[in-house]
This record gives sequence, C-alpha cells and structure tokens, in this order.
Amino acid sequence: MRGSLPISRRLVYKLRQVGNGTFGSAKIKVLILVFVALTILAISNRNRDGSSSFMGWTGDVDRSSSPRGRYSIVMNTWKRYDLLKKSISHYASCPRLDSVHIVWSEPDPPSDSLKRYLNHVVRLNSRKDQQVELVFDVNREDSLNNRFKEIKDLKTDAVFSIDDDVIFPCSSVEFAFTVWQSAPDTMVGYVPRMHWVDQKKENDKYKYGGWWSVWWTGTYSMVLSKAAFFHKKYLKLYTDEMPASIKEYITKNRNCEDIAMSFLVANATSSPPIWVKGKIFEAGSTGISSLGGHGERRTECVNKFVDEFGRMPLLPTNMKAVDSRSSWFW
Repeated sequence: MRGSLPISRRLVYKLRQVGNGTFGSAKIKVLILVFVALTILAISNRNRDGSSSFMGWTGDVDRSSSPRGRYSIVMNTWKRYDLLKKSISHYASCPRLDSVHIVWSEPDPPSDSLKRYLNHVVRLNSRKDQQVELVFDVNREDSLNNRFKEIKDLKTDAVFSIDDDVIFPCSSVEFAFTVWQSAPDTMVGYVPRMHWVDQKKENDKYKYGGWWSVWWTGTYSMVLSKAAFFHKKYLKLYTDEMPASIKEYITKNRNCEDIAMSFLVANATSSPPIWVKGKIFEAGSTGISSLGGHGERRTECVNKFVDEFGRMPLLPTNMKAVDSRSSWFW
C-alpha cells in the first residue's frame, strides 16, 4: 500500500499537467479562431464599403430607389377594359413597382372616365412609401410592335412586359425581379417555349414548340413577353435595329412580336433566357393563342426570323429558377 501511494500521486500530478496543457491549448485555439473570425469580418466590411464607394454608393443609400432597385410595367391591352382595371388594381400594390405604362393602340384615345378610374385605383392601392406613376402610351398605328417601342422617360432599367389578362401574385413578381437583377442582360419570364429542328424537312427548318413540349422535355429556348422581365435597352434596340421586314410581318400577321424579341435578346447576348416558376392566372381567353392554327403560324414566324437574322440565335436550356422559400422539393 505504501509503495502504491506515491505512484497514485505521481499519476494524479501527470494527469493534472496533461489537463492543464490540454485546456491551455484549447483556450489558445479558441482565441485564434475568434481573432481569425474578427479579421475576416473586418476585411469583408472593408471590401463591401470599398465596392460601394467605387460604384458611387454608400451604406446609407436606399437601393430600392435606384434604377436597378425598382421596375416598370409595360402592359399591352386591347379593348378589354374590365381586365385592364383588374390588372392595374392588382399590380399597383406590388412593393418595388415604379410606374405602369399602358400600351394603347386602339383607334380612339382612352376615355377620361377610364383615366380617372385607373388613376384613382393606382393612388388607392400604391404603397405609402412609393406612389406609382400611371402613363398611357398612345399610338397612332395599331401594331403589336408598339409594345416594344422605346420609352424615352423610363426611370428604371427593368421592364416587366405583361398582357392585360395575366395576373401574378406580387410575391412571384418580386422573385422574378430578383432573378433578373442577378442576370440583367437576359430575359426572365414565366411562360417558356421551345424551337425544335424539323426532322421531316431539310435546310435547317424549325418547328415552334408550345407548352406541352416544354413540359415533356424540360427544355426551352424562349420566355414569352406576355410575362417577362428584360432591360429597357432592348426597347431601343427593337425600335432602332429590328429589321423593318420583321416589323412589317408582325403588323400584317398580328402575331410573333414576342418571338421577335426573344430572337433579338438571344442574338445580342448569345445566352438563353431564364424560366421562373410562378403561379399564373389568365383572366382572358380571347387572345390570338386561342385561335386555330396558332402553332403553324408560330412555326412560320420562327423560320421567317431565322432567314432574316441569318442564323438561329435561340439557345436551349434546362435551367429553372425556383423560390426555395416556398417549395419543399426545390
């Protein structure tokens, strides 16, 4: 027993030494980690401040008021006043909306009563922090090209092109706008379509693929301008650079201006569009897409535009933007 006691004390002493060394090194490691974390945080803040000042921004600037922080709606309409009223009333409440431009191509100008009603609805539904501006862009000629005319006094970079009979929840519009902000040179929209090589014909002929071909394959190369974001510079490009023969074809056939815009953006960027998942509510059923032979006419447009552009600029893709905050299986 006497011989074992010194061994026990010696063992205890050794254990204390090991313990002190272990805890001491642990403390040192914790201090080092804290120091590294604080250093990284300081550097990131410095970089963020530096980049902000480099871009002409400071941390106190409200970026929602900048041209990139808001968007404008350009809404095409034609003698569907009930749908127009419903759409304007809905979108006026969306958070980052700056203005609504109604593309008016009817023979008669908008009535005073319609103007009063829509201005009242916009004032009533606009958020307190931002009064939405309502503008009628009145055109002398009845042409689908009017929806892509350059708007000289447009304050925002982002344009949300939409038809008067299509309604999305504001949350879906906001998400699509966020996606567009990450890729402002491309088109971002809710209604995908595809072009396919026509295997039955020679000389690189194509077929227009509707929704079911997109649903079946998961592949698309266009997003239609009935519900899409794009940069305002493409309005000027469409107005100034789109071949006159294509514009005349669109005016004559009253179709395919959306395909023409897809060609224009793809030709300028050499990039595909981005399809955004979102709930769509179509209030009307009297558009040109409801007419017989719609697919054949669209196929004719695709091949006509390929001839005019001298190539097929559309690029297929399988990417789809989904808001993971509202999707379990994203």
